Parts: sequence; structure tokens; C-alpha cells
Amino acid sequence: MAPISRRQVVRGATAAAAAMTLGVPSVRAQKGRQTLRFVAEADLKILDPIWTTAYITRNHGYLVYDTLFGTDEHLRVRPQMVDRTTVSEDGMKYTFTLRDGLRWHDGQPVHPEDCVESLKRWGKRDRFGRLLMAHTGKMAPLDKKTFTLELAEPYSPVLEAIGKPSSNVPFMMPARIAAAPVEEQITEVVGSGPFKFVKDEWRPGDQVVYVRTPTTFRATRPRVAQPAARECTSTRSSGGTCPTPVRDRRTHHW
Repeated sequence: MAPISRRQVVRGATAAAAAMTLGVPSVRAQKGRQTLRFVAEADLKILDPIWTTAYITRNHGYLVYDTLFGTDEHLRVRPQMVDRTTVSEDGMKYTFTLRDGLRWHDGQPVHPEDCVESLKRWGKRDRFGRLLMAHTGKMAPLDKKTFTLELAEPYSPVLEAIGKPSSNVPFMMPARIAAAPVEEQITEVVGSGPFKFVKDEWRPGDQVVYVRTPTTFRATRPRVAQPAARECTSTRSSGGTCPTPVRDRRTHHW
């Protein structure tokens, strides 16, 4: 199974949601600055992508978080955070080995426990996730890079469920955050995706700020992104301002 790029994930999400009509955002790149400003189709009010199915929160999730698997533009499930998947001969046990070097935005390494807790929380909210969990007997860490999912009864679309492209997306979070009751919104945002959410600069109805992270992402073919340090989104068509970006000359692969 070939690895998936983040661009393919976004394309897959677009294909799966083609029947839905969304407002067209206003996008403006600033010459001489490493900043992208755009007006989103809605105001980001809820930060928890598991608690709500709102597309604006889903899009926020794709900027901040990563996923175990993703769906590409051909609707094929590809590995993202997962390096290797092993399925037992009877199809009842899945063993997932994470890629090397995965870290959260707070600098802590990603552990299998984080993935297990994240899947459990998602599985209590999402319809496809609830169906998967109804067929699951046990999920548990195996070692520092591996966890297993054992089915209680046969269920073939395991990877399709974990790699689904749209709300609710099974985003991975640290276990301490994912352990929160699904009925309560999480307020701490720590992911391992391409951008870090700058909560101190978040002003609902005015602006949302994301800072590019130096995380290296695996892709089907390496791509060098522009060394943009910051992305700022504003939900106001006029009058919204963004802080002056901090220049970052590092090269990122994602």
C-alpha cells in the first residue's frame, strides 16, 4: 500500500463532498510576505472536529491534525501516519506500525496509546466509527510504535472507516486530550499536522492564525513547499488584520 500525500487527502475529501455546495472563499496572497490571507466560508467557533461535523471545523482539523490513513483523489485509502499494516489471514486482527519520528506540536512523540484513544473518541461520535467499534472486540498498544485492532465479528471496511475523508474525520490527538468525554468539547489544540494553531491570536468572527511547522511529511513523491511561516484566515470581508508574519527560511516537505 503506497503512502498518501496530504494533497491527495484534501483532493479525496473534495471528491467525497462534491455533492455539497460550499461558499467560495476570498483568497489573497501578499507580495513580499510569507502570509496567505483568505476569507473562509464560515466563522470558526468550535475547535473540536469530533464534536461537530461543521466543514469549517473539519478544515481547521486538516490544518492542525494528521490521520492514520487518508483517501486520495481516486477514493483509494492510503497510509498517512501509519508505516505498515498487517492483517491476519482470517481478517480479524489488524496490526498498525507508526512511522518513525512522529511528534506532536508540543514536541512530545506520538505513541500508539494516542492513536487508540483518538479512535475510541471518534468511534463514539461518528456514524462510520460507531459501526466499526460495534464490530471491534479490542484495541490496544503493542509496543512503542505499534497497536492492534481485533474484531469481535467480521467487518471488511476497517481501513475505509479509519481513512474516511470528511466529517467526522478520525484525527489523531494526544491521549490526554482524546480521553475527554465525547459530550464535551476539547479546548486544547495539539496536533501533528502541517500547521500549529495559535490560540492566543484566535479572535472568533475576526481572525484565525496558523503557523507553519517544520514537521516532515511522507508523500508519494517529495514536494518542497514554499517556506511560508504563517497563515491567517479572517471571516470578515473587510477590516480584519493579521499580525506581521515571522520569517522562516526552513524548507518543509509535506
